[in-house]
Amino acid sequence: MSLSKIEIVTGMSKFTGLKAALSKAGVRGMTVMQVLGCGVEKGTKEYEVDENYEMELLPKQQISIVVETERVDEIIELIKQELYTGHIGDGKIFVYEISNVVRVRTGDEGVDAL
Repeated sequence: MSLSKIEIVTGMSKFTGLKAALSKAGVRGMTVMQVLGCGVEKGTKEYEVDENYEMELLPKQQISIVVETERVDEIIELIKQELYTGHIGDGKIFVYEISNVVRVRTGDEGVDAL
């Protein structure tokens, strides 16, 4: 069975709802980091009229999960529903192929290691 890593970068306020939705969907674990960043808008707030010429790094959260590849579309739809507001800063989702996962304590590999 193949595995994929889904990495979500979104605003700080979205985490609680996203965590609850992923837990309810059966996601077995996650890694969360507080990061700084901006997208193509260079950190421009939606209410600002002038375009920023220098990037403004805003506080974000980066959430990483690993799931079975056949569940990726389902999980992405769930994430999109949870994060969508239609405004700047809703976030980005990145998907990577994972060749293997090893649980150090038991030596389990693949899905068994999740």
